[in-house]
Amino acid sequence: MSKPPSIAQNPDIRFLGKLLGDVIRAHGGDALFRRIEYIRSTSVDRHRGIVQADAIDPGLDALTLDDTLAFVRGFMLFSMLANLAEDRQGIAAEPGADLASALATLKEEGVDRQRVLDLLDHALIVPVLTAHPTEVRRKSMIDHRNRIAELMLLRDAGAAETPQGDLVEQAILRQISLLWQTRPLRRERLYVADEADTALAYLRDIFLPVLPALYARWERALGHRPKSFLKAGSWIGGDRDGNPNVNADSLRLALARSSAAVIEHYLDKLHLLGAELSISTELAETSAAVETLAEHSHDDSTARRDEPYRRAVTGIYARLAASYARIVGRAPPRPARIEAEPYADPAAFRHDLVELAHALAAGAGGLVASGGALGRLIRSVETFGFHLATLDLRQNADVHERVAAELLNVAGVEPDYLALDESARVALLRRELASGRMLAIPYADYSDETASELAIVRAAADAHNLYGPQCITTYLISKAESVSDMLEVNLLLKEAGLYRPGDPPLAAVMVAPLFETIGDLENAPKVMTDWFALPEIAAITAARGHQEVMVGYSDSNKDGGYLTSVWSLHQAALALAPVFADAGAAMQLFHGRGGAVGRGGGSSFAAIRAQPPGTVQGRIRITEQGEVIAAKFGTRDSAIANLEATVSATLLASIEEGGVARADLARFGGAMDRISASAFAAYRDLVYGTEGFRTFFRQMTPIAEIADLKIGSRPASRTKSDRIEDLRAIPWVFSWAQARVMLPGWYGVGQALAGFDDPALLREMVDAWPFLRATLANLEMVLAKSDMGIAARYATLVEDKALADAIFPRIRDGWAQTHDCLLSITRQTRLLEKSPALEASIRLRLPYIEPLNLLQIELLKRHRAGEDDPRVREGIQLSINAVATALRNSG
Repeated sequence: MSKPPSIAQNPDIRFLGKLLGDVIRAHGGDALFRRIEYIRSTSVDRHRGIVQADAIDPGLDALTLDDTLAFVRGFMLFSMLANLAEDRQGIAAEPGADLASALATLKEEGVDRQRVLDLLDHALIVPVLTAHPTEVRRKSMIDHRNRIAELMLLRDAGAAETPQGDLVEQAILRQISLLWQTRPLRRERLYVADEADTALAYLRDIFLPVLPALYARWERALGHRPKSFLKAGSWIGGDRDGNPNVNADSLRLALARSSAAVIEHYLDKLHLLGAELSISTELAETSAAVETLAEHSHDDSTARRDEPYRRAVTGIYARLAASYARIVGRAPPRPARIEAEPYADPAAFRHDLVELAHALAAGAGGLVASGGALGRLIRSVETFGFHLATLDLRQNADVHERVAAELLNVAGVEPDYLALDESARVALLRRELASGRMLAIPYADYSDETASELAIVRAAADAHNLYGPQCITTYLISKAESVSDMLEVNLLLKEAGLYRPGDPPLAAVMVAPLFETIGDLENAPKVMTDWFALPEIAAITAARGHQEVMVGYSDSNKDGGYLTSVWSLHQAALALAPVFADAGAAMQLFHGRGGAVGRGGGSSFAAIRAQPPGTVQGRIRITEQGEVIAAKFGTRDSAIANLEATVSATLLASIEEGGVARADLARFGGAMDRISASAFAAYRDLVYGTEGFRTFFRQMTPIAEIADLKIGSRPASRTKSDRIEDLRAIPWVFSWAQARVMLPGWYGVGQALAGFDDPALLREMVDAWPFLRATLANLEMVLAKSDMGIAARYATLVEDKALADAIFPRIRDGWAQTHDCLLSITRQTRLLEKSPALEASIRLRLPYIEPLNLLQIELLKRHRAGEDDPRVREGIQLSINAVATALRNSG
C-alpha cells in the first residue's frame, strides 16, 4: 500500500499548517501543541503503516476535556485551511471544464459555431441556492477563510504588504489567530431570515461581480454577445415543504433584501460611472439620445455643462434612486441630488444605459464602449433585474390537496373533494380554472394552513408587481403524483391573479412537478403525457416554449439506494424526452442534487455530461446546497471555475457529437435494469426489511446529536415519527457520513455487481458509457472516504450487542464486496488509482479525520451515559463540525 501524501507535496498546506501550529502554540501553550502534534504525527504514521492501528489511542486518552475541545478545533481548522489550499491549487477542478475548451472540442468534432450561438440564444442555466442544513460552519468562520484566500493571492503575486500596509504573512497569521478565537458553533438555531442573509452574501459578494466578468470572457471566446443565459436562483424564503417557518412574511423579506442589495449595487456602479464618463462636447461628439437624457436629468451644474454623459448619469441615478425608494420603502444609502420619476421596470433602466453605450460605441472607434464598467452594468441588469435571484415557491402536494378541498367546500362547489377519484378531480379543477369566479371568500374563517397558502400566492403576486415577473417564475410541487396535483396549484395561483382564464389562459408562474421516489420517477412520463394532453395546458406551454420537471436525488436514494436512484433518474429523463418532443415543448430538467453522493453529489461537470442524449438542450437548473455553496462559491475564483464548468458541461451535453451507439445503449440499458433491480432488493432488504435496523441506525450514528445542531430552520424529520421513511434525506446521509459508513452512497452495489453474470460486458460499459463512468467515479470517492474499521467502533455504540453483531457484518461485507467489484471492473489495484489528484486530496485528510471520529465516539458514549458536563456536548458538536469540514461533501 502506497504512503499517504505528505503535506510537503502542497506548499500552501505546509505554509498554512505551520502558521496554524504557531497559533495553537501561542494560544494553548507548548504542552497542548505537543499533545496535538503527537496525535497528528501518530495518525499519519498509522496510515503509512509505520505504527500499529491502536497507537493513536494513548494520545487521545491523555486529553482532558478542555484539551479535547482545543484538539478538535485545531484539526477542524487544519481541514478548512487544507480545503482552501486545494481549491487554490485547482485539485478539485475539472480538466477542460471551461467554455474555451468546450468550444475547441466542438470545433474538432465539426460542430458549426452558429449552432453553439443558436443554442445559447434559448439556453437557461441556473444554480439554485437552497437552505438545506449541511453547512455546519458559521458565516464568521467562512468570512475569515475567504480573507485568508485573498491574502494568499497577494502572496502569490509576490507582494510583501497589503494595500493597508500590513505584512502579508503577518496578516494571514492574524486571520488564522482570529479563526482560532472565533466560536465555530451557533448558540441559537437558524431562522429563515438568517438563511436568507447567508445566501444574500453569496449572491451580492460573488454572483453580482462574477457573472458580468464571465460574460465578458465568453463574449470574447464566442465573438458574439449572447443573451444572459446563466442566472442565479434561490429557494430561501419560498421553500415551504416541511418548513412551517417559511410563510408570506419570509417570502417578502427574502425578496426585499435581495432587491435592496442589487439596486444598491447598481447605484454604486452608476456613481463610479459618473466619475468615469468625463467626456466633453468640446472634444467629442455625442448622440441626440444622450443629449436628451442629459437635458431631462435637470442637472444644471455649470461645471458639467459640457459633459452630457455625466449629466445623463445623474438623471439615471436619480430615477434609479426613486425606484429604490418605491421598491424598498426608504431612501438609498447615497440619496440622489435631484428628484425624478422611478423606472417602471428593469427594462426601462437598461434602455437608458444602452443609449449611453450606443453613443460611446459611435465615437472614437468605440474604444470607450469596449466592455468596461458600463458594459458590465448593462449585463448585470439583464441578468439580475431588480430581484437579484429568481425565487422558487415549493410546497408538498398533500398541502395543496387539503387547501383546494377547503376552498371548494367553503365556496359551496364541492363538499368532499378529497373523496373524488383522479378523473373527477381533474374535471372539477378544469371547470374552476376556466371560470373567472374566485373561490376565496374574504370573511370566511379558513384554517391556518389555507390562510397561509393564500397569503403566499398573494405575496407572490405583489412581488411580480414590485420587482417584475422574473422574481418568481416557478412553483414546485413536492410529492407530485398526478395531474390534479398540478392543477391544484394553478387553482391557488388563480386566487392571486397569477393564473387567468382565457383563450389561451395566462400563467405568470409555471407549475413544475418534483418526482422524487423511485415510483414517482417511473410514473413521471405518464403524468406529463396527461398534463400536455389538456388543451389549456398545451396552449400555456406553447406560449412559454418550455416546461420544467424537477427530479430529486435525495429521496430516491433513501427510497431505493444509490445505484437504483441514479439509474431511475437517468431512465426518467430518457422517457420524458419523447413526451416533450410530442408536445412540442422544450424540456427543462431541474436536478435536485445535494453535496454527498447519497444525495446526487459529486462532480457537476461529469454529471451534466453524463445526462442522456437529448435531455439537456441548453436548459438546466441545479440545486446548490449546504456546505457545497461555500466550497463552490466561497471565493470569486472558485465561483468562476465552477460556474464555467457548469456552462461548458451543459454546452457539451447539448451539442457534442458521437456518444454511445443506439444498439449498445439498448444492451447497456438492459444490463443496468438487471443490476439496478438486484441493488434495489439488497438495499431495501437491509434498510427496510431488517428487524431492528432503525434502532441500529439511530444508536450507531450521531443522528440525534446532529438534530441538536443549530444548522437550519427545518426539523430533521418530516413528522414526529422515528421511521426512516419520515426522516429527511439530509440527516440520513449526513449521519452515515459522520460514522464513516457512507451507506447511502454504495450499499447494494457490490451485491448487484457480484451477482451479474457478464463481467466483460460490465468492463465494456465502463469504457464506453459516460453514465456508468460518472456513477462509478462517485461511488469510488465514497468508498475512499469511508472506513469500516472506524465504523466498527461506532457500532459499539449500539446498546444491544446481538443487534450490532447481526447487522454490522452485513454492512462491512457489503462494503468489501463493493470495493472488490469496483476495482475489478475498473481495472485498478486500489481505489482512485486513476484519479491521483483526488486520491492525494482524500488520503491527505484521512489521518486528520480518524482521531476526530475516535474522540466523537468516546464523547457520544459519555453523553449517552448521562454525563452532563456541557463540554461533552460541545465536543460532540465540534467533532461533527470538524468531520464534515474534513470530508467536504458529507451532506
